[in-house]
Amino acid sequence: PPEEVEDASEPTKRDRSHLESTLKLNEDKPADDFSGILQRLRKIYHSSIKPLEQSYRYNELRQHEITDGEITSKPMVLFLGPWSVGKSSMINYLLGLDDTPYQLYTGAEPTTSEFTVIMHGPKLKTIEGIVMAADSARSFSPLEKFGQNFLEKLIGIEVPHKLLERVTFVDTPGIIENRKQQERGYPFNDVCQWFIDRADLIFVVFDPTKLDVGLELEMLFRQLKGRESQIRIILNKADSLATQELMRVYGALFWSLAPLINVTEPPRVYVSSFWPQEYQPDTHKDLFLKEEISLLEDLNQVIENRMENKIAFIRQHAIRVRIHALLVDRYLQTYKDKMTFFSDGELVFRDIVEDPDKFFIFKSILAKTNVSKFDLPNREAYKDFFGINPITSFKLLSQQCSYMGGCFLEKIEKAITRELPDLLGSIGLGKKPNVLSCDITGCGETPKNRYRKP
Repeated sequence: PPEEVEDASEPTKRDRSHLESTLKLNEDKPADDFSGILQRLRKIYHSSIKPLEQSYRYNELRQHEITDGEITSKPMVLFLGPWSVGKSSMINYLLGLDDTPYQLYTGAEPTTSEFTVIMHGPKLKTIEGIVMAADSARSFSPLEKFGQNFLEKLIGIEVPHKLLERVTFVDTPGIIENRKQQERGYPFNDVCQWFIDRADLIFVVFDPTKLDVGLELEMLFRQLKGRESQIRIILNKADSLATQELMRVYGALFWSLAPLINVTEPPRVYVSSFWPQEYQPDTHKDLFLKEEISLLEDLNQVIENRMENKIAFIRQHAIRVRIHALLVDRYLQTYKDKMTFFSDGELVFRDIVEDPDKFFIFKSILAKTNVSKFDLPNREAYKDFFGINPITSFKLLSQQCSYMGGCFLEKIEKAITRELPDLLGSIGLGKKPNVLSCDITGCGETPKNRYRKP
């Protein structure tokens, strides 16, 4: 082809070699075969966790059912943040989609109004949300419950890219569009929560030129509670400000986020410009490039730890199901103790639900079982829960045993303290199983933050 004359107005593109090398895109190493471990994980889930989950209708409390598609799915990276901060540009850049027909739309006004799932496929194609939700082999079938209006706002793009063989990206509509939730026509916060609960890495992206930490963002961080170790904050478009100004914005961002994230360790903030154009002259190119490489390493880490994360996720789920079962059991036991031949069941139970503390329901769970107080669900949730599920429709834990199958509670406890940690140990013969929060169930190893740079 004839030499193209470089047009002076055309911005020069950056070298992408660090992307290829950090994400190991050129290596032809065979993918780790985890199918045996996944089979065992499914078996533990179906035999030891699911029976208790169904018996106490945990799904109605947390809207969280785990499907087989979810157990076998790839790690998911979620992009959140106000509109026009460069979320879609960042995905285009990481996947090299710029100037291809499949690049995500980008622009100054809110452009992404859909939840876009970017996944691997043999050739470039778009999939309707309705089709994605109907396919039970994919991990998106539970999204059907958010209704038709939402499915029209869900779109999948398949791209034959090496990175997507190992990870799935999700681009979300800008949080801070000055539109009310109701106008979206579907439960936007619930949908966000569904993705947050399942994401292995959550990038919260900001634009330093218009930093607006308002109520919507407070709402968002409330939803991110408990997921602090997955959150990475990105100060994007960093080369659009002079250094001094950038330092000021960085400080302001931390200042406004501090009350929203109550953890002992501040979240990692990456400062760079994630798009293909060269950095602006006279800005800290070296710093931005280093920050970008750390972010890519972070992404790689999540891909490499995907099995551990999956097992830890199922175990965390099991811990919550167990707590839920213990609580329902306590409510039921209290109800039975209070009932006499003459009492009105409904009134007796209303008394218990209105003020569970009077009956030490939550306290007794903490006292007698090794449950962390941070894992207890809130009391209000149980008012709603019992509003739909009458207390009389449950059986006590002590009655949930069978001669052949053993007791539901014992099985889930065995899964939490023995089977899942053992499964974890079998992966990382060279790795230490330090993912589990063993302070809760005391499996002998203190939890470490794996994402902290040593």
